[in-house]
Amino acid sequence: MITVALQGAEFFARHGFYPAEQVLGGKFEVDASVGFMPVSELNEDNLANTVNYEQLYAIIEQQMQQPKKLIETLAQAIIDDIKAQHPGIETATVVIKKLNPPMKGRVAYSSVSITYNKPGNGIQ
Repeated sequence: MITVALQGAEFFARHGFYPAEQVLGGKFEVDASVGFMPVSELNEDNLANTVNYEQLYAIIEQQMQQPKKLIETLAQAIIDDIKAQHPGIETATVVIKKLNPPMKGRVAYSSVSITYNKPGNGIQ
């Protein structure tokens, strides 16, 4: 299996449960990884034989622009889009970090991680 990943993609977005979070916005980091079996030889050096990480970034960027109350909902929407655009993937993991979340004390980030495993691929 091959894994293509983006780590630490940074965004300013307006996600949050509280109305003030959706007005003021905040900083987020997204990690995404996609696992797949190549359909042809990688020696061909052809971008069509892999998951293009620019497309992966575009999926994340598009979803980050759509405010959600829960980052869990956001992570699931990103995975759903990845699966729709790359139906041959075996696994996908998205981690969203909300930097400096509004808490009483200093917190570097809160995070949510969602993993998709294609049914029947033997990965638990």
